[in-house]
Amino acid sequence: MKMINVLYVYFLTLSSAVLCESLHDAVHKLKMDEALLTFHSELQYSISVLYTSDYCYKCLYQQLAIVRNGQQNVSVVVRAPFQLTLRISPVDGNGTLCSLSQTFEEAGHYSLRMRQSGLLNDVTCSLTVDKSPHNAYLPLLVAFLLLGLAVIVWASLPFIRRCKCTQRLKDLVCCHGPQYSMESEETANELGVEQNKSKSTRLKSLDTFRGFSLTVMVFVNYGGGGYWFFEHAPWNGLTVADLVMPWFVFMIGTSVVLAFSSMRKKGVPRLQLLRKLSWRTIVLILIGFCFINYSPRDGLLSWSWLRIPGVLQRLGFTYFVLALMQTFSPHREIPLNVHHWWNPVQDVVLYWPEWLFIALLEIVWLCITFFLPVPNCPTGYLGAGGIGDDGLYSNCTGGAAAYIDRWLLGDKIYWHPSCKVLYHTTQPFDPEGVLGTINSIVMGFFGMQAGKILLFFRERNRSILTRFLAWALILGISAAILSKCTRDEGFIPVNKNL
Repeated sequence: MKMINVLYVYFLTLSSAVLCESLHDAVHKLKMDEALLTFHSELQYSISVLYTSDYCYKCLYQQLAIVRNGQQNVSVVVRAPFQLTLRISPVDGNGTLCSLSQTFEEAGHYSLRMRQSGLLNDVTCSLTVDKSPHNAYLPLLVAFLLLGLAVIVWASLPFIRRCKCTQRLKDLVCCHGPQYSMESEETANELGVEQNKSKSTRLKSLDTFRGFSLTVMVFVNYGGGGYWFFEHAPWNGLTVADLVMPWFVFMIGTSVVLAFSSMRKKGVPRLQLLRKLSWRTIVLILIGFCFINYSPRDGLLSWSWLRIPGVLQRLGFTYFVLALMQTFSPHREIPLNVHHWWNPVQDVVLYWPEWLFIALLEIVWLCITFFLPVPNCPTGYLGAGGIGDDGLYSNCTGGAAAYIDRWLLGDKIYWHPSCKVLYHTTQPFDPEGVLGTINSIVMGFFGMQAGKILLFFRERNRSILTRFLAWALILGISAAILSKCTRDEGFIPVNKNL
């Protein structure tokens, strides 16, 4: 059954990608999230068309096209998902003839006409749609509808089976009488109890969340159908792809609490727990290190472009710290039978050393990020560098985080960060660097807190939901204050890279 589910998800992903590709091929070979823009100039001099994206924070204008005197039209391909600001100016002079902002939709054909309307610098620019864009989200809609239909069918199966069983019991009553049917029902109940006892108790919500995260991860890693929100944000901001790594970190924290609590109840000694978590950490780090540095040409390790940090390396180290915290935690049993005034927050009060440790870690991150002097860069810089911030800090990508990685690891870090294309950066930046690992530990600790809530309030679903909603409000309001509910203007922006 698991294999059928995997094949079904893979089929949906593949069908969505194929449908997207067929639509794109039909529209003048435009790729995903691209549109065609044609400039028609009736001016008596050459003009330059510059552009900047609203997703690029305070970025310098870049050259898009030059329409020379005598040319009838010039066509260019532009990225569709984000709003672009166009600025038209003479090639041999300063000043702006006209400017406009527009979101170009996928596979649409647009024309921008420039006419002289009076004085020398009085130019009229008008944008028209030559060919309407198609609905790029139709394949996703079809995939979600199919998935919803599959969920409905899957949810209906138990009711169908129950109806069949009821009909079978009725037949037994008719054929053998009430005594036989009652005996059969008692036998069925006994078998059901034995089956329930034999099954291992697992947290279904965690398994569901893990399966959903894996499905999204596979979809993202294979291009996500070309949709921009299945790609990592260029710098600040949040997309679906940016959520996968934090989800896994959160689940690691929850799993550590549940697994180690179970092993403690079974009487597993602390030394054995230490051996287990150390071995698992070493395996994760080695697999990640060999996986990202493998090359068919260079063999198991590609020494020419060796990279030390990585996703599994960070997950392994995060797991190690969280597991150590849980191993040396002084409270082995859940004290639900003891009543104190702080019982409503006992899952926090009883583990105050862990909270103190996490607070100190976060203070270290804040101090290094905002107060560490970085040569030739402003202190506390969180930008992408390159052409961002008016091009003033082109070599300051990532601020203190990148500086520490270069200081500790040299060039053995990631040279193709997500900001490279949009911000035209030239400096390396590793999204799984040293400084960001602190925040991964903090995020995993919140996953541990979720696991403790599930243990402290087991079989009390209302209390669990109340606690989760309270934490959602506290963390959500904190995030809103820190980011000022904006993408780029907050004290600490939402940024997966950092």
